Amino acid sequence: LAGTGGTARAPPLPGPGHMYGRYTQELGTFAKDEAARLRLQQGHGEGDTSRPRHPSELLEYTQGRCAPCRVCALQCRRFLISKVGEDWVFLILLGLVMALVSWAMDFAIATCLQAQKWMYGGLDTNVLLQYLAWVTYPTVLITFSAGFTQILAPQAVGSGIPEMKTILRGVVLKEYLTLKTFVAKVIGLTCALGSGMPLGKEGPFVHIASMCAALLSRFLSLFGGIYENESRNTEMLAAACAVGVGCCFAAPIGGVLFSIEVTSTFFAVRNYWRGFFAATFSAFIFRVLAVWNKDEETITALFKTRFRLDFPFDLQELPAFAVIGIASGFGGALFVYLNRKIVQFMRRQKTINRFLMKKRLLFPALVTLLISTLTFPPGFGQFMAGQLTQKDTLVTLFDNQTWAKQGLSDEFEYLGILEAWRHPRSNVFVTLVVFILMKFWMSALATTIPVPCGAFMPVFVIGESPHPAWVSPGVPFPGSAGIEERPRVWVGCQESPCA
Repeated sequence: LAGTGGTARAPPLPGPGHMYGRYTQELGTFAKDEAARLRLQQGHGEGDTSRPRHPSELLEYTQGRCAPCRVCALQCRRFLISKVGEDWVFLILLGLVMALVSWAMDFAIATCLQAQKWMYGGLDTNVLLQYLAWVTYPTVLITFSAGFTQILAPQAVGSGIPEMKTILRGVVLKEYLTLKTFVAKVIGLTCALGSGMPLGKEGPFVHIASMCAALLSRFLSLFGGIYENESRNTEMLAAACAVGVGCCFAAPIGGVLFSIEVTSTFFAVRNYWRGFFAATFSAFIFRVLAVWNKDEETITALFKTRFRLDFPFDLQELPAFAVIGIASGFGGALFVYLNRKIVQFMRRQKTINRFLMKKRLLFPALVTLLISTLTFPPGFGQFMAGQLTQKDTLVTLFDNQTWAKQGLSDEFEYLGILEAWRHPRSNVFVTLVVFILMKFWMSALATTIPVPCGAFMPVFVIGESPHPAWVSPGVPFPGSAGIEERPRVWVGCQESPCA
């Protein structure tokens, strides 16, 4: 240093949370010192010109019966190691692993939701026991998810998309892409979604896919040094973002578009095929597993639509689409505003904040108890189809069934899960309005729970809900043909607050 007469040295590598700018001294000075150091090291080794060759390198010159087999095995090993370093091998492994994880989680979530319905249906002789089973089951799952995540890896809480954007921009975040966080995210998300709370899975799946890509890179670095390249790892993380969406909704194109959105500051053209290839393979395996498990008869979309191919939409519906887009935009802004106000209220109340910091599991339990009580089917939930899960709600809203004609809903018979939308003392339109209003604030509140969760699916359902009440021109009026699904509901989903 100048004050002590010492020489300037390159500082050590930065710790977690620092940017990737590694050196504080001038680049030219550091390069000169580094070159001098390398020349000095080479000078010490100039006298040793003969390097002992590894026995595997001399194997092909040995004699014996097994020598050809050993040579063949060595060549196969070298070939496999060279191929492991190629992109398509990594992308196939990433897509396969994420498809298996997505299918296993969906199976576990469906089992948990079915168990809640089984407990509720088995106690139909006593309403009090039904209520206790209805509220206790999700409370236990949410509390376990919050506690397990907090103990094992607090980094797994929330969506994970903001953290992935930060990592892809060159910031090191400690423990966000480790095996411990992966386990906490998968188990915590499964329990949270299995509770039936209005929570989503898209954001957490992007984080899970990124962790899977990072872990695969570390494993495959044992076979080839190319996976130790930081720039390559960043490219694979961008592809993993596409895989996360692709295996979540079986939508590879949407996954690629999302990966572009995440890395909007810089997106290399060479990453297009990586994201699309991995997302397509993952989505394909995800739907094949559904057929293998006999959930579907063939490979179909996750949420099927039944548009009329001969007459998909009327020109009169175009203004309705515009109104839907404007209303959904304002609804999205209101949802974000409400969610932010809830978070700010919890932070500003110092007494409540300190109490909840000591009792970390109390807030998730109270929120779950409140939402479960309001959705209890024999109680207030009968006016908002409270017994339907998010998937059942999407199925009923996408189903091309007539719910009303000339403003009357009593003329039609509601079969299956459609019966949940009908109440003898209220109209189906009243049920839809109550459902929208209640789901709106409950989803905004539920996403503040410290568990692995997203917000895409709840707002997806909210954006879809108003549109079964619109007929062909856009609003019900006397003489209309009735409520028909057509593209209106799907447009509402795409223009929902999350879009």
